[in-house]
Amino acid sequence: MRRTVGVAAVSAAALLVAGCGGGPQSSGDGKLSGDKIVLGVLNDQSGAYLELSGKNSVKAVEMAIADFKKKHGDDAVTKDITVETADHQNKPDIANTKANEMYDRKAVDLILDVPTSSAAEKVADVAKEKKKLYFNIGAATTTLTGAKCNKYTFHYAYDTYMLANGTGRNTTEQGAKNWYVLYPNYQFGQDMERNFSNAITAAGGKVLAKDAAPFPNTSGDYSTYLLKAPGLNPKPDVLGTMQAGAELVNVVKQYNEFKLREKGVGLAVGLMFLTDIHSLTPDALAGTTYTDAWYWNFDQQNREFADRFKAETGTRPTFAHAANYSAATQYLEAVQAAGTDDADTIVKELEGKTINDVFLRNGKIRAEDHRVVHDAYLAQVKPGAEVTEEWDYVKILKTIPAAEAFAAPSPDCRM
Repeated sequence: MRRTVGVAAVSAAALLVAGCGGGPQSSGDGKLSGDKIVLGVLNDQSGAYLELSGKNSVKAVEMAIADFKKKHGDDAVTKDITVETADHQNKPDIANTKANEMYDRKAVDLILDVPTSSAAEKVADVAKEKKKLYFNIGAATTTLTGAKCNKYTFHYAYDTYMLANGTGRNTTEQGAKNWYVLYPNYQFGQDMERNFSNAITAAGGKVLAKDAAPFPNTSGDYSTYLLKAPGLNPKPDVLGTMQAGAELVNVVKQYNEFKLREKGVGLAVGLMFLTDIHSLTPDALAGTTYTDAWYWNFDQQNREFADRFKAETGTRPTFAHAANYSAATQYLEAVQAAGTDDADTIVKELEGKTINDVFLRNGKIRAEDHRVVHDAYLAQVKPGAEVTEEWDYVKILKTIPAAEAFAAPSPDCRM
């Protein structure tokens, strides 16, 4: 499916990107392949991660294109900017096929999003082979800036180290010393379990037991694992669930159904999106602390973007939606500054760049591993009685500075 995006009205000033560098180039300089830019959004549009990203991430990219055109007008490097989309169904083999198709048949310059870590790794391999750009937003595995790092792949929004360093460490330091960890049995879950276990141990805690649940869990049943938790000896202080999207919703529903909190087993969530809270209701998660990459009502700049996004989609943006907007914007600005969509040139334009925009606060694109670092946030779900506006379900407890939020470059990364 191909979409051509027209110029839309924008609330401009708050969303203009800092530090883009370079002057505008004319659209007639012949330095763009096909005299056009094609952005590809490859993600889950039918399964567990549909709500947290899905087709609304396509809309976020379309908003970025419209804002870019509005900002640069006749000086834009090209007016022919389109979006190709595909559903990878959370399957690595389909992600591989769709990525090849996007790069080879649909002339895509940049692939965006790609939740599901096993799928994300496949796309990184294709990007390396094709020497085409790939900005991962939706997957959390640290392998993208470790053993799977490559010149053409950038890891944009978050990763398992960020989540574990925030939630695992803080929850343990607040007194939840003994953990039972439940994770989905694929790359993301395995990476989450490893990083959470390290963070918990470093903070003086202990993982008493851990179980790998099937992924995807087509039955939606987690009762075997949840009923096991209060019977462990010693009993865990907290259940750490590493599921995401619709699977997290099922875990939390059953956690509440089996009254594990009343039985002395608290809840810690490894990865949570605003859409998860909306599906479950705030009361189902009241008091739960987690690490967030971005929140729509954090400040006026975020809220202005969220208001525009809601007008387009009927919903508030998750951090995945905001990050896709930001990543598309930064790519387009890099092409504008360089006057070309040549992948090697754009890599040089991006490496080492510092950025502050609607998603990235104190952001920097590390040249060493293409990890995009930025401030993250320790968040807590409000009880329903404290919610005064639909979708404003969270209070930010503290900002985790960019330098602390992400791990140092991995020795496993060889560009």
